[in-house]
Amino acid sequence: HLHWVTRIQQALRNNMFILYCQLIRPVAPATRDYHFEVLLRLQEEDGSIIPPDKFIPPAEQFNLMPIIDRWVIDCTFASLSSAGFAGTRGEGVVSINLSGQTLADPELSGYIFDNAEKYRIAPDCICFEITETSAIRDINNAGLIFRQLRSRGFRLSLDDFGTGLSTFSYLKDMPVDYLKIDGSFVRTILDDRITSAMVESINHVGHVMGLETIAEYVENDALAQQLKHIGVDHLQGYAIAKPVDLQEYLSGLRTAESACTG
Repeated sequence: HLHWVTRIQQALRNNMFILYCQLIRPVAPATRDYHFEVLLRLQEEDGSIIPPDKFIPPAEQFNLMPIIDRWVIDCTFASLSSAGFAGTRGEGVVSINLSGQTLADPELSGYIFDNAEKYRIAPDCICFEITETSAIRDINNAGLIFRQLRSRGFRLSLDDFGTGLSTFSYLKDMPVDYLKIDGSFVRTILDDRITSAMVESINHVGHVMGLETIAEYVENDALAQQLKHIGVDHLQGYAIAKPVDLQEYLSGLRTAESACTG
């Protein structure tokens, strides 16, 4: 892990982190032009790509996540602005993950607001994701950050939902827009009646509260069809789309948009 700390610091200095993204597909006809999650990767000098499960744990251990999260926010906003996206209310949703450590940063909201203004990003187009366990672990800071972001029009999502011991009781106090159902449940709904019932319950409670639900780790068509039957609103996973380079994805979106309008 100490070795990784040096590599992470070097990556931040030399701009070796790169952004990928993965499509989040609505089950019903879309009212927005796009919806995807931004993902972080580390690129080696030889061009090889290192997945986040290699560098995120040491980054968390040595409290480097707030710096990394700020880099992701700035780079995402800059990329969207440069490509001409996320400047108009209602055009799409771009999800950005925030670590639990970052929630303790009292200047986080101000940093986000300043960068949104700098890059002329419509807050309605940005959704910040935080895992349920992180939110519960620091419920006061999470609630404060969530309220500050919502006051400016940003969207919010609880990731890995369903893993907490008091899931539904905490949900009542969280001003979120999306529930992302934990992938450990989603993957087994075809073979396990209990996890299938849990997914149905989470989906139902979310809808009662006026929230949209997202199922992650949708890895095959059979899962996708069952989740549609349950009534989940959005699907994400390899059966829907694999992660791709963010710049390439935005370029493809721009080409498709030009073809539709031209």
